[in-house]
Amino acid sequence: MSNIIETVTPAPTPEAAFMRALKSFALLRESTPGMVGAFLVLFWVIVAILAPLIAPFDPLATLQPMAKPGTVYSMGGTFWLGTDHLGRDILSRIIYGSQTVLFYAPLATLCAYTLGILMGLAAGYHLGWWDIVLSRISDIILSFPVLVLYIIIIATIGSSGINIIIAITFASAPGIMRIVRGLVLDLRNRDYVAAAQTRGESALYIMLVEILPNARGPLIVDACLRLGYVIITIGVLGFLGLGLPPPDPDWGGMINETRKMAMIFPHMTIFPVIAISSLILGFNLLADGLREVSLRD
Repeated sequence: MSNIIETVTPAPTPEAAFMRALKSFALLRESTPGMVGAFLVLFWVIVAILAPLIAPFDPLATLQPMAKPGTVYSMGGTFWLGTDHLGRDILSRIIYGSQTVLFYAPLATLCAYTLGILMGLAAGYHLGWWDIVLSRISDIILSFPVLVLYIIIIATIGSSGINIIIAITFASAPGIMRIVRGLVLDLRNRDYVAAAQTRGESALYIMLVEILPNARGPLIVDACLRLGYVIITIGVLGFLGLGLPPPDPDWGGMINETRKMAMIFPHMTIFPVIAISSLILGFNLLADGLREVSLRD
């Protein structure tokens, strides 16, 4: 038995896994789509961090209603993207809205991944009744149209940032669970898992230390794509009036509030749409770049 244990390939240590992840991100420079995506995401992250410094006006202040882009404000300053029907500066609201989306989208995705990974690890490693129960629960949730499920949850528990996170976690975790379960079914038969079992390691240790680090590649790519989906979800919920309650700057809510005036004042909706699209495009291109890197690595 000792000879068998010595011949198996050990799972990478957490330090080795971390260094390999850094190497993968360094190789991202060789992917043009990945670099474009990383630039777009980094741009919006910097905008969100520096929002109080770069926003020309208070995003909640009523200044000059329906001003066109480039209008010079009589009290000083310029409405570079115009103002909305209430006189609020659109550029300032977009800048502060980036804080909202870049806070709630990653947090909701993280919560969904935490729950989905735990479910997938348990179902794929233990099999048996664990797999049956968790798979059936996932099947039931996934049988509902996602948008309808979001609307039902938000309409039931109310509209707030925390409730949006709960709704996204509840609706997204089953899909993540399926991905993790499929990866675990393959990895659970590897030699390093058998070696850990022979050493008497606990199931929790094997799942989190031996199996999960080796499933990180597909999960990182999926996380970037899913971030884009979550941003779309937050925007759609805001457009439907189920997002963050006003007057907080919310890109989807900005489109919803001004959609009836879009034909006369298109700048009120076009610029928030561009903001949403550019951030989603950034995460999608970043996911494509990480996929290219993972295939080369």
